[in-house]
Amino acid sequence: MAAHSGSKKVIYAALAGNLLIALTKFAAAFVTGSSAMLSEGVHSLVDTGNGLLLLYGMHRAARPADLTHPFGHGRELYFWSFIVALLVFALGAGVSFYEGVLHILSPEPVTNPMVNYVVLALSFLFEGGSWVVALKEFRRNKGRLGYIQAVRQSKDPSVYTVLFEDSAALLGLAIAFVGVFSAQMLDIPELDGVASLGIAAILGATAIFLAREAKGLLMGEPALPDVQAAVRRLAEQDPDVQRVNGVLTVHLGPEEIVTALSVEFEDRVTAPEIETCVERIEERLRKEKPEIVALFVKPQTKRAWLERRGEIIQESQPKKD
Repeated sequence: MAAHSGSKKVIYAALAGNLLIALTKFAAAFVTGSSAMLSEGVHSLVDTGNGLLLLYGMHRAARPADLTHPFGHGRELYFWSFIVALLVFALGAGVSFYEGVLHILSPEPVTNPMVNYVVLALSFLFEGGSWVVALKEFRRNKGRLGYIQAVRQSKDPSVYTVLFEDSAALLGLAIAFVGVFSAQMLDIPELDGVASLGIAAILGATAIFLAREAKGLLMGEPALPDVQAAVRRLAEQDPDVQRVNGVLTVHLGPEEIVTALSVEFEDRVTAPEIETCVERIEERLRKEKPEIVALFVKPQTKRAWLERRGEIIQESQPKKD
């Protein structure tokens, strides 16, 4: 899993920053009684746990194939990414919302607000450092794609999950600062609780977005168009292949793709020659596209392929009452 070396660097950077920040924020919340600061502490603690879960998911996904998982364990990373999104929502957003409502209903003035300002400034510095590391790695992987498009097409959730969490953390710090400052200046302690609600909203939106992307990966997303085109090109280069009718792919992990080909062979080709042809195609794919871990080839005419595709499309259409 060498492809994950950059992802692990991003997660390690986030882990170190989030753990130190969480401890500092909890200490500041204990001293000052700030609801927003307590919410921020919970947020950083959840982010720390999420980093550990992503590392665990990467470790589990790296296990080789076995009898019970013949295509490997790549989707373990997708599963734990989904759990991370649930934790951001349940713990991060949930606790922040609870603290916000509690502080609005029973407001208490923040004591020693300067402590909060110092902690927020340090947290912004450390969190910003982790965010820069994640952003650089994400930009390196996304190429010319836009940020949202790159996330939609990405098959490796480890980097963009950290990037979105760090982005949400920076926005949360800004809201916490506004809440503490306005509560002090206007002498309205309820504003500190309002800031916690704002942090909850940001975490909730982040969690929903991450969960949606993780769900798509768990359900099975196809390989990128350039990968499918490369598979088709390599197969059609074989002299015994008349045409490739279609290519079906599904990601089982960031670097694990299962591919199925509908192929029409030359009429002169015998069954043993078809077997040899498939072996040649597999050998070429191993060299040029090592992420393809399994290849299935179905001898099929173009007409049969189109009829089956038409049935699938028709079945996927919503039925009218």
